[in-house]
Amino acid sequence: MGTADAAGSIPNRHLPTDRLTAERLDALATRVATAARREPLVVEAPFTAEAVGAVPRCTADDVAVAFERARHAQAGWAATPVAERAAVLLRLHDLVLDRQGEVLDLIQLESGKARRHAYEEVLDVALCARYYAHTAARALAPRRRQGAIPGLTETWEHHHPKGVVGIISPWNYPLTLGISDALPALVAGNAVVTKPDQRTPYSALWAAELLAEAGLPEGVLQVVTGAGTELGSPLVEGADFVMFTGSTAVGRSVAAQAAQRLVDFSMELGGKNALLVLDDADLGKAVPGAIRASFSNTGQLCISMERIYVAGSLWDRFTREFADAARKLRLSAAFDYGADVGSLASARQLATVEKHVDDAVGHGATVLAGGRTRPDVGPYFYEPTVLTDVSEGMELCREETFGPVVSLYRVESEDEAVARANDSEYGLNFSVWTGDPRRGKRVAARLQAGTVNVNEGYAAAWASMDAPMGGFKASGAGRRHGEHGLLKYTEAQTIAVQRGMAIAPPPFLSAERYAKVMTQALRLLKRVPGVK
Repeated sequence: MGTADAAGSIPNRHLPTDRLTAERLDALATRVATAARREPLVVEAPFTAEAVGAVPRCTADDVAVAFERARHAQAGWAATPVAERAAVLLRLHDLVLDRQGEVLDLIQLESGKARRHAYEEVLDVALCARYYAHTAARALAPRRRQGAIPGLTETWEHHHPKGVVGIISPWNYPLTLGISDALPALVAGNAVVTKPDQRTPYSALWAAELLAEAGLPEGVLQVVTGAGTELGSPLVEGADFVMFTGSTAVGRSVAAQAAQRLVDFSMELGGKNALLVLDDADLGKAVPGAIRASFSNTGQLCISMERIYVAGSLWDRFTREFADAARKLRLSAAFDYGADVGSLASARQLATVEKHVDDAVGHGATVLAGGRTRPDVGPYFYEPTVLTDVSEGMELCREETFGPVVSLYRVESEDEAVARANDSEYGLNFSVWTGDPRRGKRVAARLQAGTVNVNEGYAAAWASMDAPMGGFKASGAGRRHGEHGLLKYTEAQTIAVQRGMAIAPPPFLSAERYAKVMTQALRLLKRVPGVK
């Protein structure tokens, strides 16, 4: 492995706590897979816009070397019993919880989020590691399947690792998305080459360090760092399976390249998520729930809400209470649990938020709360913003803003709320608030989204690790979590052993007579339960 000359390129680094030193960040950077010494790629802290570290700016050659190392290590890892692979995940679970203080600092340092939202990432990695550690052996075990001829055909389903999985992850959840998708791939017997976003590499490198300490053999997990425009294509070119999280536009390009190679992929892409407040909702729960759903991680969450449809009978009260609650949210750049909302991740993200809000206001939208930058708190802070009177033609009406901005819309019926929520090219995560959970489930089933939470914004569905998570329409392809989130990293193989008579005309029957006998048998078997 190589490393950037990070310390020399950034002489005066101001780090927030005793746990994060310049030497510690440089040590993490040495885990990047490189074929030679590379130029430094500077990492900025959104809270201050100051450079705090650097990692190697990898090249296509480095990606090739990472895949070579991973392939060399994968065979031995695949031969390791599933129970031993699962034990690595259980040890990771404990290490993440034991050392959460350092990674919470790292997540805040490189992403700018509030600490309470950074903690969600610690929870996620622990939940994911525990779930797959306990379920992998059962899911991967050979399964007896019904054979072609009952009693004569013995059929089994086996699952083999794909080989080397390529993962491309974004900046908004640098620990969760930087490592959680790798865990089922690893326990399934694959090696992994992962590329975290160039703005947030340290959390993934920290997780790689802990996996090594937990017993993952050297070479099985490779981390490359750099721009997606430079490394994305060679990573897809080298992978046996691609896991991508990011924008729909980039996802289409990745899918096209993978399809050209006949390599399978899974993607979580963009969203313009909708929350429905039905006419029987308890606003004492719906208002704070909608606040969390809209402004967690400063709205930089693929499954957070950007559209809220409110029943007309509750409109006046909900808009008043929701706007009041948004105005009371605390913004802070502190490395503690005091903040409700953190910083946007970059100047680019701030510019997008400002552009969408300014365009909406310029075309007649009304600001009920927020709508301003907060340079007094930090360079990329923006107030939690609530808008009404948003209409077609405004950029934020249909485009994903990915910031602390939500639009409220009045509806006069349940049918109208469902129709307007579904009127989007996206379908990632929706939310329904109602006093009747049975009604909530009925409405949820009508919504065109991969996950729907009833009386919760996003956490209930996301944290239900045993259930699949992903998007409809332009919000993705494939799923993470659940058994599907493990088996997608495997090749399914069917082994069928035929005993006795062959599945062919016996010598004493003509082909025509055989066809008649088999046709009659099929008619009889139609009514036999359990025979397919």
